[in-house]
Amino acid sequence: MPIPVRCALVDVLVAMRTPAPNSGDGSGAWALLADPEPAVRRTAAALAVGTGRLLERWRVETHPAVRLTLLLALGEEAAAGRAGEQGDEVRAVLAALLDTDDPVLWLAAVHAAAGLDRDLPLRRVDRLIEVLSDLALRPRFEEVWYSPHVDDPWTREDVVRSTAELLAHDVEAELSFVVALIERSRRSADPALCREALDLAWLLLCDKRSTEAVLLPLAGGLLTDPDGPVRLRAANILAVLGPPAAPYADRLAALLDDHASDPFLDGTVREFARWALTRIGDPRALPGLIEQLRAQDEEQGRGYVISEPGRPETWEVLIPLRAHADVLLPAMLETIRESEPGSRVTSMFLGVPEAWGGDPLTASLPDLLPLLSDTWTSVRVLGLLSAMRPAAASAEPALRTCRVPDEPGHHELVALTALRISGDREAVLRGLGEAVMKAEHSWGAPLTALAGFGHDAAPYAAGVRAVMESTTHWPRLGAAITLWEITGRVRPTLGVLEEFILPVAYGGEDYGFFRDALRAVIRMGVISPAIRTALLTVRQSERRLCVEWSYPRILQDRELRGLVEEALGCADAAAPADTVRTGF
Repeated sequence: MPIPVRCALVDVLVAMRTPAPNSGDGSGAWALLADPEPAVRRTAAALAVGTGRLLERWRVETHPAVRLTLLLALGEEAAAGRAGEQGDEVRAVLAALLDTDDPVLWLAAVHAAAGLDRDLPLRRVDRLIEVLSDLALRPRFEEVWYSPHVDDPWTREDVVRSTAELLAHDVEAELSFVVALIERSRRSADPALCREALDLAWLLLCDKRSTEAVLLPLAGGLLTDPDGPVRLRAANILAVLGPPAAPYADRLAALLDDHASDPFLDGTVREFARWALTRIGDPRALPGLIEQLRAQDEEQGRGYVISEPGRPETWEVLIPLRAHADVLLPAMLETIRESEPGSRVTSMFLGVPEAWGGDPLTASLPDLLPLLSDTWTSVRVLGLLSAMRPAAASAEPALRTCRVPDEPGHHELVALTALRISGDREAVLRGLGEAVMKAEHSWGAPLTALAGFGHDAAPYAAGVRAVMESTTHWPRLGAAITLWEITGRVRPTLGVLEEFILPVAYGGEDYGFFRDALRAVIRMGVISPAIRTALLTVRQSERRLCVEWSYPRILQDRELRGLVEEALGCADAAAPADTVRTGF
């Protein structure tokens, strides 16, 4: 029988978790461990044969790849507490190999022993770096490093990743390990090692705030690396760090024509460099930005791993650039005109002026009105018209033929938009107030819009309070914020805001509610002692305030921490008197 077939059959036995084929005493598995073919012996090491059998094989095994696999299997047995009476002998084997001259076998011994002594890798980190950065040893890993339950050999880069995991309980040590590998890789012209170490640096950056100060200058120095995938990773790190990367703006601008990419990652160097410049606020990012984002949105089959570097969405790049609307808007409108109404491109670009507010679009109304006839885009355009208010009054005839999805609230939205662009402030207020008072479902009550009328909406406070007291989640939070906006009364609202702020200090992850509550605190200008204590706890925490991975994790964390600081600035403020708002 061919060796690969025999190995595959052993894998089946491993998957079945059988202790021994054709016997109850393990003799069948022992026979596989003594098979003449190293590949079969190596595969059989994953069978549940017990520590004793593994030790017996270890004493006589001479093949390097099988010995390394047996060593890792013995480490698993000891770490899981299955070694029993053989535990001392397993420890003795591991201790002896920690003094071996074979660097790869020594590294395997560290991995095997780490389950018994998790600080061992910390004490041996200098040699770990030395072995893993030795370019001459790289081929040997694929020759001998096999682990139980994994068919294929491990590459040197695989072992780098798993070694970093052994240090994960000490963030500072893991970061130092990664930085040392990057520095050594540059001296030895080892781009594969540099890429892998940068990937580890990226994961650390996504998870731990304290890594930013170390990784910023490191990434800045790598922008001129001869390896394109290394430059891509470096530009990505600088992009998510934003304004602190300003000292490297010239180097980033020099990469705007760099089309280098990585076959396993999303995007090109030039795309990440341009994004970094937008985050810094450098106008050199603007020429060609809309065309680049349009091409990205038109790509078919775009995909990426959520934990890896990835290009941001169009709206994530453009919304922060409202100050440059006069430069960007003409190309945005041209893109919308040339794209299909239901396309991803149109959807992405329409979301930007909606977030900017209506003013930048006033002169572009004729370009938007045709989109009211398409159910894919009409709701978003209605939001734009509402933001433009009376400046969009000429759109009223188009609203009569507007096509919206036949779902709850959409037809009412058309009517409300018509009121808002009419300029009749009293009619709009009356319509919003009645909608709140009569809403059958709290999710459909236009609370945010009503809040914009400030004290003038106070007659509808009873309806707003009813929503606040009878609901949970966003309707309760939104109603509490609106109640303060229209009455100026702090106490009822502050109590609800505590419900959405305090849990985050103790591990809660409702960050969307947390953001809205913080913004309300900042507008109110006062916080309670409980909120202050919670925010001080959040300020000191190392964790990222986001449940997503990759760039959103860092961007959202930085946004929320900025709001935390603003809210803490309200800590000494006295509760304000009635707040009168007359916005429309």
